[in-house]
Amino acid sequence: MAGAQARWSALLEMLTRDGSVEVEPAAAELAVSAATIRRDLDELARQNMVTRTHGGAVINAIAYDLPLRYKAARNAPEKERIARAAAALVKPGTVVGLNGGTTTTEVARALAARADLAGDGSEPALTVVTNALNIAGELAVRRHVKLVVTGGVARPASYELIGPLAAELLAQLTLDLVFLGVDAVDVTQGAAARHEGEASINRALARRAERVVVVADASKLGKRAFARICPVEEVDVLVTDGNAPASLVEPFSAAGVEVLRA
Repeated sequence: MAGAQARWSALLEMLTRDGSVEVEPAAAELAVSAATIRRDLDELARQNMVTRTHGGAVINAIAYDLPLRYKAARNAPEKERIARAAAALVKPGTVVGLNGGTTTTEVARALAARADLAGDGSEPALTVVTNALNIAGELAVRRHVKLVVTGGVARPASYELIGPLAAELLAQLTLDLVFLGVDAVDVTQGAAARHEGEASINRALARRAERVVVVADASKLGKRAFARICPVEEVDVLVTDGNAPASLVEPFSAAGVEVLRA
C-alpha cells in the first residue's frame, strides 16, 4: 500500500474494527514491512490517535470518529465520480446546501470547476450555504460563488460547525437543494450520521431544502449509524457509485428515491 496517509487510514480502520493491532499481522495485511508499521504507529501515537503497546497499538477514544483527512483516501475515485454526477444537477442561480464530509467536499470542487457556473465573474452565479469549514475555505476564493457559512462550534474530526448558532442561521434561509454526505443510509432507518450534533445540523439543512440529494458510495448503503438525519421518504435523489450492487440500490428505487449511479 503506497502512501503514509493511506496506511494510517487503514491502520485506524483496523483499530476501529478490532480495538488493537499487532505489528506483524498489520504488516502482512498492508503488504509493507514491519518497520514501516512501527513507524506509522509511532506517528499515530504522536498525534494522540493511538496508544503504543509492546508489539502494536490500541485505539484511543478519539479515533473512533476518524478525522476527515484520514477518510479522504477511501473510495476516492468513486467519490469523484459521484461528485461530478451530483454537481451536474445544479443550474446557474441555484442556492445549494453542503454539509461536511469527503464526498461533499468533492461536490464542492466539482461545482467550482464547472465553467458554465462561472459566468463573467461579475456576479455570483451560485449560492452555497455550508457548515463545513474546509469547504468554505475552498469556495471563498471563487468569485462566482456567493458563500454563506453557518457559524457554530467546530468539530475537529469533520470540520463541521454544529450547535444552536448554526441552527439559528439555517432557520432563516431557503435552499433549492442540499447535498448530504452521510455515514450511513438505509431504506428503513434513513440517512444517518455517527455524531448527534452533526445529524442535527444536517437535518436542519435538509428541512430548508426543496430537494434533498444524498451522496454516498456503496460502502454507506444499507448501513445504519447512531443519529438519524432524515427518513428515506425525505430523500429525493441518491447519487452512488456504479459499483454498488443491485441488491443495495434497488430498495431505494422501490421506496421512490431517484437513484443515479456514477
